[in-house]
Amino acid sequence: MHILLRLARYGLGYKRYLVLAWISILGANALALSVPWFIGNAVDQVLEGGDRGTLLWLGSLILILSVARGLFSYGQTYFAENVSSRVTYALKNELLRRLQGLSFAFHDQRKTGDLMSIVTYDVESTRMFINFGLVRSIQLVLLIGGVIPLLIMVHWQLGLISLAGVPITIYTTIRVGRKLRVIWTSVQRKMGELTTVLQENLTGMRVVKALGAEGHQKKLFHRHSFQVSEETFAANRLRVSNTAFLTFMYIGATGLVLLFGGRWIIGGSLTPGELSTFLLFLGLLVMPVRMLGMAVNTFSRAISSGERIFQVIDSESPVEDRQGARALERAKGAVSFNDVSFSYNALVPALKGVTFTANPGDKVAILGAAGSGKTTICNLIPRFYDATSGSVAIDGVEVGDVTLDSLRHNVGIVFQDVFLFQTTIRQNIGYGVNGVTAEQIEEAAKAAQLHDFIMSLPEGYETAVGERGVTLSGGQRQRLAIARTLLVNPPVLILDDSTSSVDVETESLIRKALNQVMENRTTFIIAHRVSSVKGADLILVLKDGAIVAQGNHRELIARDGFYKQIYELQLLPGEEVILEAAIGGAETKR
Repeated sequence: MHILLRLARYGLGYKRYLVLAWISILGANALALSVPWFIGNAVDQVLEGGDRGTLLWLGSLILILSVARGLFSYGQTYFAENVSSRVTYALKNELLRRLQGLSFAFHDQRKTGDLMSIVTYDVESTRMFINFGLVRSIQLVLLIGGVIPLLIMVHWQLGLISLAGVPITIYTTIRVGRKLRVIWTSVQRKMGELTTVLQENLTGMRVVKALGAEGHQKKLFHRHSFQVSEETFAANRLRVSNTAFLTFMYIGATGLVLLFGGRWIIGGSLTPGELSTFLLFLGLLVMPVRMLGMAVNTFSRAISSGERIFQVIDSESPVEDRQGARALERAKGAVSFNDVSFSYNALVPALKGVTFTANPGDKVAILGAAGSGKTTICNLIPRFYDATSGSVAIDGVEVGDVTLDSLRHNVGIVFQDVFLFQTTIRQNIGYGVNGVTAEQIEEAAKAAQLHDFIMSLPEGYETAVGERGVTLSGGQRQRLAIARTLLVNPPVLILDDSTSSVDVETESLIRKALNQVMENRTTFIIAHRVSSVKGADLILVLKDGAIVAQGNHRELIARDGFYKQIYELQLLPGEEVILEAAIGGAETKR
């Protein structure tokens, strides 16, 4: 019930449309309850030989009332749809805002497909509840609450006969509602799993085709789809069986009314017009009876979907603007870690007691094996995560004491796995920068060694890059990301080993671009190769989350330590190959 009340509050935010919908409902139901009286009166008038003028007046009045009722019913539907559409719009926006505000820790644990299912499928379920719960359910209450007294008023004995099955109906409806809630909760969860499978299948289509795994993916999708289909069918079967039972109860009550009503007409205690009025009032219960089955299904789905929606909205991010956080003006670029430890979970520490200082304009290289903590250090600088202990500071100010927006405007990142949006090259380069001009975008592209390539394309800067930049090579995507970062112009820059998997010519172009982008910035370079870090002002050598050595290349190579071991493993074999090639060439000349 708490979930339903919370969803209802979203609808109550649009009072104007709700009031108009409620007025329409009142008008439609008042007219619906008045028509049987006039029809019953007309029946008695005909049987008693009433004059033609009275019958014509009654017929015209019934027609006018029916037209007016139709107009009110249209208004009810129009305003109800208006409110429900606005609520789903607001919910989707709030979900997206919250998802964007949650830290990496939340997204590490949630599947993208499941979150997509919540924003689409679950929100649509709540739309049905808003439409029904705040509007049509009132119509249901008004009709039932209005018809029952009128049935008793017309003929109390027939009224009691027709309402004898109400307790059974209420009990059955409650029992079915509980079962439906369990089923719909399972359906919503399995729908999230199905969406995840579909999303992975589409985004990983090239891998699927390259490995010839179409059959496996098809079976996987069919299995999840079958589970969703089966449980949805089970829910609908239960709903339909409940509706059929309610209809049976109504028809049974109608049969009893006709049986006893006919006897009382013969006995003279009931007129044909009164029986007609009674049956018409009873007929008004057909829609509420069917709506009752629909209401149970809609409310059950809304509770299941609402729980998933509010689970996201209520999620607390460990990384948020702290109270009193101030905006960080353009930083000079001094970055310091003081005894920083961090773990993604309580079992395995990712960083242990990391301490270092980078001065403004320094080039800091972070070297180590996979899983040593290189990326984790860089994730703590823009506060994608908060340190478990210790402190991270920029220009002497802890990153937690400044707003996230201002902090991240001071820290630029060029990821190794570049993400591009499915739009033009121009819009990808200018993404996230307000008021950027075409000239600025082109200057950034030139600095990133990308302008000549872009101009060689038929549509130039208006060329669409395809989904995730699939129409560009890896090196071109890297240089586009560098151009995007240049446009942001951050004083602190993080480079995630941007040249580790490209050819020599592309590496040369990227190096030129990087040299320009690193100028006058404090730069952190995540690297796997010693050749990438030899010119750095400070090299941090990581092993198992701890700094085992730090200094420049000359200082570290002079020590017998982990860095020298890496150097000998990576560079000396190459030098020996070059030496052997030189000797071999000399011997050939002889």
